[in-house]
Amino acid sequence: MLSSNTVLATGCSLREPPQTPVNIDVHHHIVPPVYKSALAKIGITSFGGLPFPTWNAQKTLDVMDLRGIATAITSISSPGIYFGDKQFAIDLARQCNEFSANLISDHETRFGGFAVLPLPDIDAALKELEYALDILKLDGVVLYSNVDGFYVGTSEFDELYADLNRRKAIVFIHPTVPAQDKFPAMDIPPSIMEFVFDTTRAIANLIVNKTIKRYPDIRFIVAHGGGTAPYIAWRISLLDYLLYTDTINDLKSLYYDTALSASPYALRSLQELVAPAHILFGSDYPFAPEMAISLTIYGLNSFDGFDEKELSEINRENALDLFPQFV
Repeated sequence: MLSSNTVLATGCSLREPPQTPVNIDVHHHIVPPVYKSALAKIGITSFGGLPFPTWNAQKTLDVMDLRGIATAITSISSPGIYFGDKQFAIDLARQCNEFSANLISDHETRFGGFAVLPLPDIDAALKELEYALDILKLDGVVLYSNVDGFYVGTSEFDELYADLNRRKAIVFIHPTVPAQDKFPAMDIPPSIMEFVFDTTRAIANLIVNKTIKRYPDIRFIVAHGGGTAPYIAWRISLLDYLLYTDTINDLKSLYYDTALSASPYALRSLQELVAPAHILFGSDYPFAPEMAISLTIYGLNSFDGFDEKELSEINRENALDLFPQFV
């Protein structure tokens, strides 16, 4: 049960979700047992200041049904799969991608999947991309804002972007901790602020390296409403005069999910930047608990900037433009 204080604090009001699930959730995580076990063996049981959540398919389906989510496009969340050992990342990518494919096979229409790639090994990433998209038939890939200090958009990964562009692939950009390992002396989990800042760094890197312009057929989805990029869009655009970039049009070409970002404060800034057609429903479940899904849904429903048609498009139709297989 959401308290009135919680609702008031987020600027959201309550409205019940639809009786029949209709939403397509593009920001929805799985925590495969093989993934959780592999990370535990190297001493990783939490990330971003929070422990890994308990996950299973039936519990997820129950939450989806309760909260009006018809289909979830799943991904492996940060910290991802690379921790300095290339073979570890290669093996874990294959195991996670096959788990995702099996989940989709077991629950057709309810799940899609973004493949995880064993970057920064570019040859291994290209091999896994081919297997994941051509053999497993996954729906796109997840790239983390940075891997071992290499940010999305870095020229070191141009061969991968070229293949993604050739495939007209959908790429979901998910944040992780910044490339540096020291944080300000503040008692705040990195997931609260540093994640959205790292998303912003990744977006800026895509722009300044002209990755968006050079690979125009990649459809990029950025998490959490684009981090702080919508708010500082004009400030980033000042680089256009130095680098001959096209910041605002590049930002308008991206897709933005609503996970943990469906308050009027965030949505107003995003609405000023992009058309509703480039906003997609996202929940961040289960790293964001069920209560947070409720806040996202109620925040979208109560926002006065979207009419009923636009809200319906954000919840479902916009995602169908990217994933027509779920019609």
